[in-house]
Amino acid sequence: MKRQRPQSSHLLHPHGDHHGPAEWRVFLLTFVPVALLIVVAVSLVVWLVDPAPPHTITMSAGPRDSSFFAAAQDYKKILARNGVTLDVLESDGSLQNLQRLLDPKQHVDLALVQGGVSDGLATSSLMSLGSVFYAPVIVFYRGRGLTQLSALEGKRVAIGREGSGTRVLALKLLDANGIEANGNTTLVPIDGIQAATALVSGEVDAAILNGDSATRALMLRLLKVPGISVMNFDEASAYTRLFPFLDEIDLPPGVLDLKRRIPPETVHLISPTVELVARPNLHPAISDLLVEAAQEVHGLPGLLQHAGQFPSPIPREYPVSEDAQRYYRTGKSFLYRTLPFWLASAGDRTLVLLLPMAVLLFPAMRLIPALYRWRVRSRIYRYYGALIAIERGALSKDTTESERRALFEELDGIEESLNRLRMPLAHADALYVLREHVGFVRSRLSATARQSGHV
Repeated sequence: MKRQRPQSSHLLHPHGDHHGPAEWRVFLLTFVPVALLIVVAVSLVVWLVDPAPPHTITMSAGPRDSSFFAAAQDYKKILARNGVTLDVLESDGSLQNLQRLLDPKQHVDLALVQGGVSDGLATSSLMSLGSVFYAPVIVFYRGRGLTQLSALEGKRVAIGREGSGTRVLALKLLDANGIEANGNTTLVPIDGIQAATALVSGEVDAAILNGDSATRALMLRLLKVPGISVMNFDEASAYTRLFPFLDEIDLPPGVLDLKRRIPPETVHLISPTVELVARPNLHPAISDLLVEAAQEVHGLPGLLQHAGQFPSPIPREYPVSEDAQRYYRTGKSFLYRTLPFWLASAGDRTLVLLLPMAVLLFPAMRLIPALYRWRVRSRIYRYYGALIAIERGALSKDTTESERRALFEELDGIEESLNRLRMPLAHADALYVLREHVGFVRSRLSATARQSGHV
């Protein structure tokens, strides 16, 4: 029994409104899962290969009243603008800072370290973000005309407290001048105000001050005391050759007090630089933030430096990291200049991995059209299994009248389902071929029924 097949308007009219939504729905159901898979894969690679910068880092600075600690507090404020928290730890100075960096149990990411304190320590794993300021060596003594440290032999000399960078550097300079720690020279472990007071009272004959212990106020105070002089390092050039971490700097006449012309003439000094030293796993984005902060904090002119002289990428005791070198050469990238820090960081990391990820993305993108075609065609192919079963039933000699009637009903159901099926125009030909096959199976079933005398 052959029923009149219902005609569906959305299939008879190729420009009907239903074709567009159907095609887009199939396309989206194919594209969205693939796109989500690609996004997840890219995110995992970015997170595992180039993780996001940490929100918190730790810095070992110096005593609370030191320039090291003050600089670290300035860094903290600047990093906070970009959502990064800087935990600042007090310390005894450069030597302890360096020891903390080398101790994995300390969890310190970076520190301010004065040059000349790394002897005997395995520092090859550390890297520098650049030199940030001078910490001059200034020797005050009782008397006049002293130009060589070797002249301090046999005297009482304040060289800095135990564990301080001042003491380490003072011992190194004295040793170069033939003055040994266990010799006939009395080495007193005091510095700063305590050393200056001992010098004025005559308890020591000389005081080697360094960095924070040689403030402008303290220098003026000592130079106003009768009988106290500042040593002129006539051999400053020799020191800078023998000790690469040292620079030669000058105090021009009147720089401390123009009215009283203090000092009265140029004083040649030697000075180590303080470097921003970090562990090798410091995130590149954090490295950029720190160099940028150092430029803001230390880039202004001062008593011992010109504008823009610091921070400096010149290698000293520690190799300057590749990330820092890149920043000194090119500055902030376009993304970091135009986007918030965390958004720029994510974009920058994605761009870095874009080329290797393209090797994965392009094959995946080529799969989308094939998956789309398969998904559309699969809506047609699923009917062929039912058609084959109906055809086999029609060809069977043992099929009863009720079974044939059921086959006709099943065939009618398939045709009605096809009339309701939404198919993109690009694949409409497959639908019409399927309809022809439905008609072919119907004709086979009808012929078999006539032969059996039932139709």
